[in-house]
Amino acid sequence: MVDAAESEREPPRRAAGGRWFEELSVGTHIEHAIARTVTEADNVLFTTMTMNPQPLHLDAEFAAATEFGRPLVNSIFTLGLVVGLSVADMTLGTTVANLGFSRVVFPAPVFTGDTIRAATTVTEARPSGSRAAAGIVTFEHRGMNQRDEIVCVAVRAALMLRRPT
Repeated sequence: MVDAAESEREPPRRAAGGRWFEELSVGTHIEHAIARTVTEADNVLFTTMTMNPQPLHLDAEFAAATEFGRPLVNSIFTLGLVVGLSVADMTLGTTVANLGFSRVVFPAPVFTGDTIRAATTVTEARPSGSRAAAGIVTFEHRGMNQRDEIVCVAVRAALMLRRPT
């Protein structure tokens, strides 16, 4: 258990990139510069590491007989990639904890060879009621493929550090 003195320590200085709570006002919108092309290895490794035996992700013959005609990239990998693409610009070194996701949708499939980019909008921000050195920020992350199709929308809350004084 963390004692009161430990919980009120000065927050660590951010390493780089992330924004303090005060820099995350409602309406802040960032088009993230980093994009990533999804490989077959990404999909197979992630799917098998997470113990997901779904043949739609792993079996090309099975997937060929579906409406998609080829394997789909695991949607949880897509979610992780979209949020991950935002980290350098939004939360690197300034987040305390991810508090949860209130909405996640996948409007279009992702396939091997798709290049995913992301954008993030701050939709809510409020001081924490229990931690003076932090605030709660709600982010809406959108992932798009190379054809500008939205492939993922995720709304999540994070506990963010306030700027040290």
